[in-house]
Amino acid sequence: MFKVGVLASTKGTDLQAIIDEMKAGKMEGIELTVVIGNKKYSYALERAKSQGYKSIFIDPKNLTREEFDKKVGDILEENKVDLVVLVGYMRILSTEFVKRFKHRIINIHPALIPKFSGENFFGANVHEAVLNAGEEETGMTIHYVDENVDTGEIILQKKCEVLPTDTPQTLKERVQELEKKWYPEIIRRLAKEK
Repeated sequence: MFKVGVLASTKGTDLQAIIDEMKAGKMEGIELTVVIGNKKYSYALERAKSQGYKSIFIDPKNLTREEFDKKVGDILEENKVDLVVLVGYMRILSTEFVKRFKHRIINIHPALIPKFSGENFFGANVHEAVLNAGEEETGMTIHYVDENVDTGEIILQKKCEVLPTDTPQTLKERVQELEKKWYPEIIRRLAKEK
């Protein structure tokens, strides 16, 4: 069994896509063992819990980044996780954590890296930046996580058109459609490779 652990901070839209594929029997040999969050009331944690998945909140208050990441890493190892999947995870991982799970952490970014990526590009501001730059296309990137922000080896990029009538919200929805389709697919591919 290929075991997946998810780290999430936000709504968990991509998490739901992964769960939907599992429930539809399309993630054979893959198990979602744990979802860990750093925000007590994030919908991703609620989403996982309500559908029968182990859901753990770790309070980052009074912890250094390294201390927090060690707690997360210990839980992932206790659950024998093969792949760490970031889903709207609004924390920068410590070097120690990245080394501990080297080449076993993937992230999805709502733009075509290296464009509109790095520390200041997350959530709606990515789509606003794409529109402000007058881009004709955007998309999403799935990549391995390294010690820096959005600089890890790219696994897959998929594009979509930027329409003249787009708002950050309409663009976000179109990019999320790509994310929901391709994140489960990449998890399947990585499970097969293992």
